[in-house]
Amino acid sequence: MTVCGPMKQYQVVGRKAPTEAFPNPEAYRMIIFAPNKVIARSKFWYFMQQFRKMKKTTGEIIDVNEIVEKNKNQVKNYGIWLRYDSRSGTHNMYREYRDLSLCGAITQLYDEMAGRHRTRPRSIQIIRTAEIAASDCKRPDTLQFVSKDQKFPLPHRVDSAKRGQKALSDTTFSVGRPTTCFR
Repeated sequence: MTVCGPMKQYQVVGRKAPTEAFPNPEAYRMIIFAPNKVIARSKFWYFMQQFRKMKKTTGEIIDVNEIVEKNKNQVKNYGIWLRYDSRSGTHNMYREYRDLSLCGAITQLYDEMAGRHRTRPRSIQIIRTAEIAASDCKRPDTLQFVSKDQKFPLPHRVDSAKRGQKALSDTTFSVGRPTTCFR
């Protein structure tokens, strides 16, 4: 699997193909993160082959739906439990991310795992995800942003006007360099 663009959340429902012996087999539902529907269906069969001994040739997919998050206007904390294969073995891991949506946090996860651990997307298996409260955050990277009185100073700004001149944006060229350090 290659990750091209943001990840999306899909609900895939599938079952074993009905036969005369089993006319109404049990259906299985999975929540899968993938860039598109085709890869979501492929990952569904990958996991079904591992867990239920069911292959694509002996089964059928009933439905594939994209799950869209309702509230994307507020930053939330997400905890993600995952398993990945490295060069030395299989490892379990817990990671925390802050994002507007769960899909954005999963995209951050894939990018960070590729950068820090050289992990390929095909070797990452997401076990569980949860939206966590600020008091439950554990990682220092997340903890530095969870306080209510968070301020983001803007150092090294370009002043809009300099020593009685017009604003710098009005002219194409300026005689002096802008002062970016204000005391």
